[in-house]
Amino acid sequence: MPSTVFVTGGAGFIGSHLVPMLLERGHKVRIFDNMFRGDRDKVAEWVATGDVELIDQDVRYGGAVHNAMKGCEDVIHLAAVSINKSQADPFESIDINMVGTNNVFAAAADHGVRRVVYASSASVYGDPETLPMKEDGPTNPLTPYCIAKLAGEQLLDFYARRSSLSWVALRFFNVYGPGQKPTAYYTSVINHFVKRLRNGEPPIIDGKGEQSMDFVHVHDIARGIVAALQADAAKVNLPINLGTGIDTTVAELAHTLISAVGVDVEPQFRPREVLVSRRSADITRARELLGWEPTISVETGMKDLIQAEIV
Repeated sequence: MPSTVFVTGGAGFIGSHLVPMLLERGHKVRIFDNMFRGDRDKVAEWVATGDVELIDQDVRYGGAVHNAMKGCEDVIHLAAVSINKSQADPFESIDINMVGTNNVFAAAADHGVRRVVYASSASVYGDPETLPMKEDGPTNPLTPYCIAKLAGEQLLDFYARRSSLSWVALRFFNVYGPGQKPTAYYTSVINHFVKRLRNGEPPIIDGKGEQSMDFVHVHDIARGIVAALQADAAKVNLPINLGTGIDTTVAELAHTLISAVGVDVEPQFRPREVLVSRRSADITRARELLGWEPTISVETGMKDLIQAEIV
């Protein structure tokens, strides 16, 4: 049955694609967001439907989280400080990504929440030794953001053992799509390439362009969150990768964007030592437990971005 879903960070990038999906399925949504990066106009439109409520607060305040969660059957925890900012300010990162996360999970356990869906990250793996990256493979988080994401998964397991809640930690790979800030960690390379291409200039690639990411469209991420919310309780209480299973190299990305923009240039390569890191998800678990797989290819997704002039 449709529930009232408590969504932290629901006014942000992923939330802007997730909340409409929840509403389409008959859920009521209570957004808990400090609105530092949230889209107030979009949230105001949702609130006007009568099915969305905004609590303008911060996850660092445990009492505020606890009070706001009353009456909610499910929780989706998206709120976080980004990976690049976590290195610049580790104290804030730990405060929000670890203390704030604990506040959300503790409140969920206290209120008898049915399901918690947690936005974890593929960054918990660190630099992989083998591809594709599997959920039961080694983890080696390298930044305060990554460390907190892995700790969040372990906190969920702790609270599930002492309460009735069930959980899914979705390890997002390189999320992109409409509405994302151009300065976002995983889209900065896209933004840089597109700016040059629109000026008729070739993209400049460090090294040989062999470093890669697993780009997954935000629409598919939102679908995965909904699937995790609905998954059978016998199939949860574990991390699940959400990616495409395809590692797109920086060189391949450049050619995709050249085609999407429609300019006649070739990438330029800048001799430079780079840490060649490759990334692709094993999504077997997502297919088997959530019935989920990606629907938007990198080529289609990037073309849509260019046409919408988002980046």
